[in-house]
Amino acid sequence: MTALFQLQPEAVGVIKADSKQAILEQLADRFAAVHSLDATLVLERIEEREKLGSTGFGRGVAIPHARIPGLSRPVAVFFRLESPVDFDAADGMPVNIVFGLLSPEAAGAAHLHALAAISRMMRDDAMHAALAEAPGAEALYALLANSIDRDAA
Repeated sequence: MTALFQLQPEAVGVIKADSKQAILEQLADRFAAVHSLDATLVLERIEEREKLGSTGFGRGVAIPHARIPGLSRPVAVFFRLESPVDFDAADGMPVNIVFGLLSPEAAGAAHLHALAAISRMMRDDAMHAALAEAPGAEALYALLANSIDRDAA
């Protein structure tokens, strides 16, 4: 999909969660299912990163991320939440969009470039509005894939 990170259709969904922990657990489970990873290890790594400071980006967006063994390139999972959840975001707003990123352990610059690309996409007002209004996972994936492909061109 992009040179920076991979986002597969099955890695995109609309979920119900009632806490930050529930979001992180579902994120770990989805990464594990889509990319054949150990969900426990994924959750541990994401939680370790969260202890350094919330990945609540602001404007209702969180970008939980970590580095993990067993990957050859950065991979992403995208969730839109049915209802906003407190995520200890910098602006104090609850989160309804979660864009998770896992990168290989040795991916220094690649991890940062992928995070920057996701951040740019989530700061775009038109994209943010379109993601909020998309009717379901297929439409969300189409929006994200088109945006990622356009940015890579």
